[in-house]
Amino acid sequence: MAAELSSTHFELFGLPQTFEVDRELLDSRFRELQRMAHPDRYAHASDQERRISMQQAIRINEGYQTLKDPLRRGRYLLELGGYDFSDEHHTTSDPEFLMEQMELRETIGEVRSGPDPLDRLGVIMDRIAADFDALAIRLRGQLAAGTVNDHDVAADILMKMQFFRKLDEETQELEASLEDELDQKH
Repeated sequence: MAAELSSTHFELFGLPQTFEVDRELLDSRFRELQRMAHPDRYAHASDQERRISMQQAIRINEGYQTLKDPLRRGRYLLELGGYDFSDEHHTTSDPEFLMEQMELRETIGEVRSGPDPLDRLGVIMDRIAADFDALAIRLRGQLAAGTVNDHDVAADILMKMQFFRKLDEETQELEASLEDELDQKH
């Protein structure tokens, strides 16, 4: 069978355990592992072999989803390093960042009331993406340093990235809603 169920996601895909991931290589190895473990290849196998094949396919998909996403990959790296990351216990207490988030949410809330809401929203979405990417770069540096203190800082960066991920999801929903409204007008 293709995948060792007890290995880390990095080992599964034959990648170094770092924040930087070669996306082309990850995609290529994902397709290769999927082909080798696909349940259809085991259609005439025993129940146990089919079950193992299904477990492997699930594990491969889970590993791929984790490694391709910088937020999930960062959390995973912290957990592999023994850091207990919990959404319930980790929040950011950076007052400047929290104020910025409140202002950004307010700006998003006002998009509908201004002229050309889709254009205004596009500018906001670009800013959110740029801020998320900047945090991912900071996270890479913190994880590379590897000390306990750096893990605390990395956890704070991850929480900030989560704020931007949530804002990104909300703005995408708003964009779809605005596009629907525009289509109904025409």
